[in-house]
Amino acid sequence: MFEVLFAHIKNKVDVSETQETELKSFFVSKKLRKKQYLLQEGDVCKNLSFVSKGLLKSYFLDEKGNEHINMFAFEGWWISDFNSFINQENAVLTIDAVEETELLMINREDYEKMMLQIPVMDRYFRILYQNSLVTKDYRLIVSSGYTAEEKYTQLAQNSPELIKRLPHNLIASYLGLAPETISRVRKKLSLKD
Repeated sequence: MFEVLFAHIKNKVDVSETQETELKSFFVSKKLRKKQYLLQEGDVCKNLSFVSKGLLKSYFLDEKGNEHINMFAFEGWWISDFNSFINQENAVLTIDAVEETELLMINREDYEKMMLQIPVMDRYFRILYQNSLVTKDYRLIVSSGYTAEEKYTQLAQNSPELIKRLPHNLIASYLGLAPETISRVRKKLSLKD
């Protein structure tokens, strides 16, 4: 389980074998069945979770009960309601498993201890947070200024794994489109090929 996490960390910063051993003590593992909740809206997010295997979605429901997906997390991704995790406030997001999933989770107290005891992890998370801000800015631009075809094409180019693993309705929710629109776009793009 830790192999995926350590590969991800080493892709950003250097950690020693001693630090790897120390890091293991901060995490607990958890398995989720398909459609099982990791976090429900209104609960306090107690853990920051790393996906070792599987796929999760993070979303909110509007007043009509429609699901609006703000992110997917598959192997090598972190997921949480970060505001709830950091500030220990009620979550506005719900997170559940799209596939059977294996996680490594760290609670708030251990997260803070880890940052103090293994300073390179502070740098690692700073890099992740910077990348996350860049991604969120880009996602806002795409969602506001791109056509349905451009949105789908961008997702297919940037995250082909998601296109292969997700049903149309989840892709549509993530892109802010109707499922029928995704079907039309896919058909149109397949005719171009």
